[in-house]
Amino acid sequence: MNDVEQTIVLVKAWPQPSQKYGETVCCAGVTPAGEWRRLFPVRFRHLVGSAQFSRWDVVEYRPARPRDDNRIESRRVDEQSLRRVRKMSEREREGFFDPLFRSSIGEAAKRNESLTLIRPHSLRFFWRPKSTRELSDEAEKRQKALRQGSLFDRELAKIEPCPYELRMAFDDADGPHDMACGDWETAATFFNWQKLYGAKSALERLKAIYEKDYFQAGVALALGTVKKRPSQWLLLGIIRLNETVQPRLL
Repeated sequence: MNDVEQTIVLVKAWPQPSQKYGETVCCAGVTPAGEWRRLFPVRFRHLVGSAQFSRWDVVEYRPARPRDDNRIESRRVDEQSLRRVRKMSEREREGFFDPLFRSSIGEAAKRNESLTLIRPHSLRFFWRPKSTRELSDEAEKRQKALRQGSLFDRELAKIEPCPYELRMAFDDADGPHDMACGDWETAATFFNWQKLYGAKSALERLKAIYEKDYFQAGVALALGTVKKRPSQWLLLGIIRLNETVQPRLL
């Protein structure tokens, strides 16, 4: 599978330490043909220029089937070939992702899917302070993984751990769920607003945006499974996405 492929990026999760790659970012999106793709290994903070991307960017790359991941959506990416092509417009988004929505995580699992979009019936954003031990363990895990990498990798180790565990409680057709939020944009927004308003105000602002602005205007939760534990689902992204309104039949 060396042909060039394109994917519209929907998910970019918070960077995680990797003993094999130093630091990786979970990225996922949808091809122009409407098929899910999970892209790895993406060492995002290594990327420069046109290789860097964000949500709604169309990226191009040479894919390959991974040897150690049998999830049908997963692709190994040749990082040297990765480049940003363009930004998907808001008009193009209207209705494009509708076929990927499922009524629940359970429905996605029955379809043998490891990535899905959900329209939550309810939404509650909350948080808890991490303990000193938790923060210390996170820092040690990152240092241990990145000590094996290059000098540049060790510079990347300086990323600040989030002092709060950010979580989302939501309901789908199967009932209630409570998950940690791995969305990069959420954590990055918290850090930016913490500098401007302080931690408490930053968290309250995020809560208002997700529970009121996003939920009322249209929100999609992007969820995916864990490779080693395929029955476990993680919240990967919180996406502002209009819901398509079907016209009434007269």
